[in-house]
Amino acid sequence: MEIIRNGTQPSIKGPADWFTGDVRIDGMFNRSEPSRLTGATVTFEPGARTAWHSHPLGQTLIVTSGTGWTQCEGEPRVEIRAGDIISCPPGHKHWHGATSTTAMTHIAIQEALDGKNVEWMEHVSDEDYLGKDGK
Repeated sequence: MEIIRNGTQPSIKGPADWFTGDVRIDGMFNRSEPSRLTGATVTFEPGARTAWHSHPLGQTLIVTSGTGWTQCEGEPRVEIRAGDIISCPPGHKHWHGATSTTAMTHIAIQEALDGKNVEWMEHVSDEDYLGKDGK
């Protein structure tokens, strides 16, 4: 059994290639083979979000605090709140992050396929992020 103690891994700033705005990543873990499980706790400050991306085997998000938005390609942006669990299917292009006024934290869990757990794409435009109502 392995226990990763809270506070024993440094926080990292979300890379600008993958995120817009201020994002902190905590507690990243990658299980050893034969497991393919990876995960992290990600905190988005207001206005922060991921770039468009997909996961070869899908992703589960568990919102632990705040309010955020997520959007799958071709679908409307939707609000997500603490306690919500979001399941993104394999290969589905999507983004997620905080609202423009409220921070949001989630636990992101995904599996790697052939050592890769995410494919990063272009940044989310302000138009896509703010939605049809511009808010």
